[in-house]
Amino acid sequence: MWMKHGPSPGLRAEKETLLCNSDKTEMNRHHYSLYVHNCRLVFLLRRDFTRVDAFRPAEFHWKLEQICDKEWHYYVINVEFPVVTLYVDGVTYDPYLVTDDWPIHPSQIDVQLTVGACWQGGEVTKPRFTQYFRGSLSGLTIRPGKIESQKVISCLQACKEGLDINSLESLDKSIKFHFNPAQSILVMEGEDLESINAAVGKVSYINSRQFPTAGIRRLHISTTVQCFGEDTCLSIPDIDAVVMVLQPSEPRITIGGAERLRPPASDLRPPTGLPLFQDLHIASTVTRSDTSARYAGVYGGGVLEEIIHNLDYCDILVLGEELRPEQESLQLERSSLLGMHLDATNSTSGMSIYGVDSMSNYEQVIRQVRYRHWHPGTLSQRHFRLTCSELNGRYTSNEFNLEVSVLHDSEAGDHINYMVAPPQYMQMVHQPSSLVHDLYPGHSSGVPSAATVVIVMCIAALVVVVVLGIYRIHLTHQQETKLAEMAKDGDAAWDNSALSITVNPMEVRSGEEEEEEEIEEVEDGGKEVEELEEGEEGVEEEEAGEGGGGEVGGGEDKGVGGGGEGGGGKGGGGGEGGERGRPSIPTLPQASPPQPNPAPR
Repeated sequence: MWMKHGPSPGLRAEKETLLCNSDKTEMNRHHYSLYVHNCRLVFLLRRDFTRVDAFRPAEFHWKLEQICDKEWHYYVINVEFPVVTLYVDGVTYDPYLVTDDWPIHPSQIDVQLTVGACWQGGEVTKPRFTQYFRGSLSGLTIRPGKIESQKVISCLQACKEGLDINSLESLDKSIKFHFNPAQSILVMEGEDLESINAAVGKVSYINSRQFPTAGIRRLHISTTVQCFGEDTCLSIPDIDAVVMVLQPSEPRITIGGAERLRPPASDLRPPTGLPLFQDLHIASTVTRSDTSARYAGVYGGGVLEEIIHNLDYCDILVLGEELRPEQESLQLERSSLLGMHLDATNSTSGMSIYGVDSMSNYEQVIRQVRYRHWHPGTLSQRHFRLTCSELNGRYTSNEFNLEVSVLHDSEAGDHINYMVAPPQYMQMVHQPSSLVHDLYPGHSSGVPSAATVVIVMCIAALVVVVVLGIYRIHLTHQQETKLAEMAKDGDAAWDNSALSITVNPMEVRSGEEEEEEEIEEVEDGGKEVEELEEGEEGVEEEEAGEGGGGEVGGGEDKGVGGGGEGGGGKGGGGGEGGERGRPSIPTLPQASPPQPNPAPR
């Protein structure tokens, strides 16, 4: 507790009770109490014991200047019976006087706990409060069964910045020292110069703030020398110095999580509602300066480091139109705040969670915030913003925006023709199952089994089409290869034959005319042969007839085949040459009707 108290008026001052636990009725026993009497602090503790025939320590007295100097001081009393220890401004003091008393007999009488006075409920005509405290109190705390260490107790009242003494154990016993409550003034007294020099060498400046305020701290040292039995005394000049506090690395508070939610409208209905920040994560990082990085053995830039510290508030703001209390609200169960140093306020503009506590506790509480809407069918979207801060707004986080889009497809299906309304599994395009599972672990996806069958069939059809396409490409490639091989084999077979045909398109017409002339000559030749056979005339006419046949054969060979010899040979020779030159043209035409024999020459 913090206490500020001055001297009491009068020669014989009354007790001034700070804390009192006494009988509520029938009797006037004080079970335990803390009071000030004549600038002495007294702690009374009378416990119930099974053995009531022995004295026990009951009153512990401390006489200190701080009790009546009208200054604020921090007091802590640790009770570990039968030992009771007092801490004033972090300094330990043992009681100078301990008196014994008889233990209190067990009883069933209720007790009354009072701060700033003591309740007298028995042995008087009218129950009343007495022994009022005349001073100031602040931060009074009772922690049953909890005993803190001296380091923790010392830090409770002076854990920010100020003067301190290193290793009090090694300080000379002849040195007397005294701190003011803020630990900004230190007074030291000694008997010789060496002990004073050693004591001043142990004075240090401390600053236990996680993010201290940068600037100059001015230090003033004044020394007074007391001389005994001398006319003149030494005068030591004052010393002024400064302590430079460097600018600390500012922390960066980052809020992360899902920024878009697409829940069905049914999830917003009371009594459960929709949890807005189920996967929320709050982290704080700080970049070490070059100096601190050098101490850590890192060179060439700052080092990003995650730190764990406390926040003092987080606000959830409603963007756009404020909440309508008759239709929607933000809810937080009070049970989620139990065991934490947090509290919450709620309004139509949002919710504020405040109190100095760890980031993990803030995360745990914010994840319990739910948004409820009694008529979600009329709602399409809602936007929220979350920000957190520490050190009373000195450092703030990023603005985390959350968009809630309400799906109405499931409700609209009851009023629209089912032939027009899309099937339920089509909603999976807008509502991925992985996202829905992360945001709503207890919410089922709602996909029917038919959707799974359709998806499997589609995949199977796609696989079949791909396989058929690959097979078709492979088959086409085999056919092309086979055709190429056949063409190569055909060329080789044609080369092995003894036949070769060369056709000149420019000579097609002349060739046809020559064929007609040859046919006419063949007919004429046939007529002459027929006349020679019937008349069996002379050798000259026969030779002339055979020579005409040779000319026909020779002309045929020369004009068409190009493979026979000259036309001066025999008819048989001309015919052989014609067969070898053009096998497709017959040597003789069909027989013509008989003609009358010409007159013999």
